[in-house]
Amino acid sequence: MTAHGVGIGWRPEIAGFVAGLPGLRFTEVVAESVPAHGELPAGLAELRERGTAVVPHGVKLSLGGAEPVEPARVAHLATVAERLGAPLASEHIAFVRAGGVEAGHLLPVPRSREAVDAVVANVKRTQAELGVPLALEPIAALFDWPDDELDEAAFLTEILERTGALLLLDVANVYANARNRGADPVALLDALPLERVAYVHVAGGAEHDGIYHDTHADAVPQPVLDLVAALCARHRPPALLLERDGAYPSADALRAELDAIAAASGYPAVT
Repeated sequence: MTAHGVGIGWRPEIAGFVAGLPGLRFTEVVAESVPAHGELPAGLAELRERGTAVVPHGVKLSLGGAEPVEPARVAHLATVAERLGAPLASEHIAFVRAGGVEAGHLLPVPRSREAVDAVVANVKRTQAELGVPLALEPIAALFDWPDDELDEAAFLTEILERTGALLLLDVANVYANARNRGADPVALLDALPLERVAYVHVAGGAEHDGIYHDTHADAVPQPVLDLVAALCARHRPPALLLERDGAYPSADALRAELDAIAAASGYPAVT
């Protein structure tokens, strides 16, 4: 993706704030919230008219499921990407349904050889219908499956190499997983193919009962900003995006978070 610097996820609740950012060149929208037909949400249409890149971010394909992705969901993602003139689309390496049961949440995939095959097959089914590149996002997981055969870096790298997909790296997920596993987040950065990063998510979280949760409803903590700096010192990605999905703070607080991401990454401020 072209270098777009710092962006923020578009949500209806903060559409006015997003529209008022003078330097914004890039945003992301939940793909399932955009209709395949009819008028685009007003705020999104205006951003497109002024040349802001809009990336549809899927949350319900279930690429990590053992069952094939549902063609209608893939078709919707492809249609939305085309309607937005998106440079790429993104989805999670996770599953959200199995056996007809909807989990209502992104669930971790076992890091097994069999799971790699399942993810690769679903990614290729999706790529066959998409008119733009696909970026894959590893999720924050509160547990690891007992039959894991690969570490996270090997698991992701094999999926990326076999599919040709790009990586949507969420540094907040990297931080959350490392903190909950007692691991070093920078060590994961050093093991990943950073040249494949299409863009980066940055978000806040909070600890409850000894577990750190990637809430998207709390301020971005300093360790996540430090991880942004560590990443950019190694390989600065084309774009970094602030994700906020609830408990929206004041406009001044959001501006401060965007400015902090810009400072950590070395990109110009967009506020």
